[in-house]
Amino acid sequence: MLAYAIRRTLMLVPVFLAVSLIIFLILHLIPGDPIDNLLKVGSSPQARAEMEARYGLDKPLPLQYVLWLGRLFTGDLGTAIIARRPVTDLIAQALPHSLTLGVLALLFSTVVGLVLGAIAAVKRDSLLDRMIMGGVLAGSVMPSFWLGLVLMLIFSVWLGWFPVSGARSWSSLVLPVLTVGLGGTALVARITRVSMIEVSRSDFVMLLHAKGLSPLYIQLVHVLRHALIPVVTILALRIGWILGGAVTVEVVFARPGLGTLLIKSLSQHDYPVVQASLLMLAMAVMLGTLIGDLILAAMDPRIRAALA
Repeated sequence: MLAYAIRRTLMLVPVFLAVSLIIFLILHLIPGDPIDNLLKVGSSPQARAEMEARYGLDKPLPLQYVLWLGRLFTGDLGTAIIARRPVTDLIAQALPHSLTLGVLALLFSTVVGLVLGAIAAVKRDSLLDRMIMGGVLAGSVMPSFWLGLVLMLIFSVWLGWFPVSGARSWSSLVLPVLTVGLGGTALVARITRVSMIEVSRSDFVMLLHAKGLSPLYIQLVHVLRHALIPVVTILALRIGWILGGAVTVEVVFARPGLGTLLIKSLSQHDYPVVQASLLMLAMAVMLGTLIGDLILAAMDPRIRAALA
């Protein structure tokens, strides 16, 4: 198991290098120049050249990438061109807000999705099953930004139960968590239902029924436990998806998280901040996949046997 964990972790190194290269090239090849936001109208070419030299933008792109990558491995994310502050400080201010939103949304989607999926599986082909799956389908197709605006209109503007925006109190997290978590709830519920129905057709489940165990006990204890393997895979992938989906939601609710920082920096073409923000999101996806693989290897004896 330890050897597998080490091999699986080392596999992330080339993926990280490829992702960092793609992020760097895309940002530097799109139209726009952050120096335009710093120079006054009518500034001389000499002033522009001095500004480009100050931030290393006068060097060839391959050299800029190598220098940026070298600083990354030392923990230096560079200096924001517009804010003129270390990017590490900006990320450190924004990341806790995004992590709080992402963790709560993941917990919400996990708990509610498992409960709804288990109920739908136990009551499959009933009216309750159809109602749950219909609601789940509706929740899965709603764009997060549109859902956020609808929730804001109902619960903030009309009812006045929660703040419209900001991050001044825990109550301001309710609507963003619902917005991000509902999509994951739909996915977890559907996977849980399908997996439980498939497991319930296994031979060992028939044997448990033959022993006289309660059908509800069999479903909630034995079937649900074996049905969690595909659910864990989906939840591991959702770690990166939730942080990525929180970008638009944070902008809708004006939360000072990584998404707001990313969108603001994109509009200003602030390369160091955008590169660091995108790299954080990419690393969340990679780490989520790694955690999911390790959990699956720990849960499934067949995977452990294949690794031996």
